[in-house]
Amino acid sequence: MEKLRENAVACGVAARALRGERASGDQHLIQPSRQGLLIAVVDGLGHGSEAAEAARTAVITLRQHAGESVLSLVKRCQAKLVGTRGVAVSIASFNLVDSTMTWLGVGNVEGILVRSKSRTPDKEFLLLGRGVVGGQLPNLQAFVVPVVSGDTLTFATDGVTSDFHDEINTCEPPQKIADRVLSGHGKDSDDALVLVARFLGNSE
Repeated sequence: MEKLRENAVACGVAARALRGERASGDQHLIQPSRQGLLIAVVDGLGHGSEAAEAARTAVITLRQHAGESVLSLVKRCQAKLVGTRGVAVSIASFNLVDSTMTWLGVGNVEGILVRSKSRTPDKEFLLLGRGVVGGQLPNLQAFVVPVVSGDTLTFATDGVTSDFHDEINTCEPPQKIADRVLSGHGKDSDDALVLVARFLGNSE
């Protein structure tokens, strides 16, 4: 299973803190789980050390419980983050046994899945719940979608302009996509992070 996990999803991450800040409130997690791989991007509200601390707390919580459902993971983060600035978070859990992805978002970390083959729709956007993890949570709803080899997921924090979607090319390496999106669409007024994950299939 370890080899299967390593070979099944290719990832690339590009990030930068707001100029003048020593720590970024935008953080990510790529963590093997029982049946696959958990991927998350966390955006601590605002910027600076308090935002970074809230994001770190969320990432640690997600890592410790990576095998649980995405709904359970958000609830665990909620309990840990009460009294902090809170975070926005988008999570995707790849199940490598049945080739599905379950995703869930609270706040403003955008998620888009670009399909590698001619299927309708060729792009799927994560429906984000309004709210803050650590503050007022919305009604949580997770979505399960099938994935095939080449399907490419991108998460981007609100430090990235929302017109980045056309930059995603399913033929390019994930790291190259992440670097280009951050360079071309990263804002100077906030922390920024882009994570690109490509499903490669469940064969060794």
